[in-house]
Amino acid sequence: MKFEADVDVITRINECYSRMSKGKKNIAGYICDHYEQAVFMTAAELGKIVGMSESTVVRFAMSLGYEGYPEFQKALASWVGDKFGSVEKVGRRFGKSSEGEILQAILTSDISNIQHTINNIDVAAFKTAVDIILKARTVYIVGLRSCEPLADFLHFYLNMIRGNNVLIRTTSVSEMFEQMIRIGDRDCIIGISFPRYSMRTLKCMEFANDRNAKVITITDSVHSPMNLYSSCNILAKSEMASIVDSLVAPLSVINALVVALCMRRPNEVQADLKMLEETWNNYQVYLNDEIDFASDDLGMHLVNTPLGRKDKE
Repeated sequence: MKFEADVDVITRINECYSRMSKGKKNIAGYICDHYEQAVFMTAAELGKIVGMSESTVVRFAMSLGYEGYPEFQKALASWVGDKFGSVEKVGRRFGKSSEGEILQAILTSDISNIQHTINNIDVAAFKTAVDIILKARTVYIVGLRSCEPLADFLHFYLNMIRGNNVLIRTTSVSEMFEQMIRIGDRDCIIGISFPRYSMRTLKCMEFANDRNAKVITITDSVHSPMNLYSSCNILAKSEMASIVDSLVAPLSVINALVVALCMRRPNEVQADLKMLEETWNNYQVYLNDEIDFASDDLGMHLVNTPLGRKDKE
């Protein structure tokens, strides 16, 4: 496959990943998840780490459009240098800014991300995701690195809406597969990943797809490799204004997903929340003045909103 000279090495890996052999996918996954170490490895050292021959590693580099491993390694070093130079770039952008100006710039950037998401999100895909989640026997959720809080958040609220939810939480690919070993065609997986995309998350989605499970992705772009194995793509803009990943728009989309699920099952959710409140009271989990959780009017404040009225139609 031919690439323009200015296409970076990670983008090349992402675009070629679906056509790679299993061995080359192992190499790609290791490089994307351990680029800080891979950049210093020879082809033989990298091959030994992933259990492949040196010649396979060289062919991997050439399949990305490089003349050989040295050119690939140079491109990887350039990409890593640009990434770690991002602190310097932030310094140039905000070096003379006051804290108030930084606050305004970051919040304005997040507002722009949300507005872009509103204008471009696929409502049909969003509705399909709700249908899939409600019908699934078990819902698996995976989000790693900076996306881990998003996965935690979604898992927390899904447990209040339905049973049989599994949060995949580990640093080992083999352990991730062990947690998914029973996934099948009656289940679904929700993969959450934004640049820099996690190959471990992608492998989980590939495994789920191979087992005929429904695959939902929450990612940033139609060009994201997370879309390779997904039957339902929910896109939220996450452009960074600094070295910190902007996850405001993705979190808003997850909030909307939780609310939409609640509105489909208001009676069940209300019953579960009341049972939780009674349990907290009985076991003194919270002080009385801290409890304001279950309400007889659960979701009713949404009925008269445009979203609520549209849902009723």
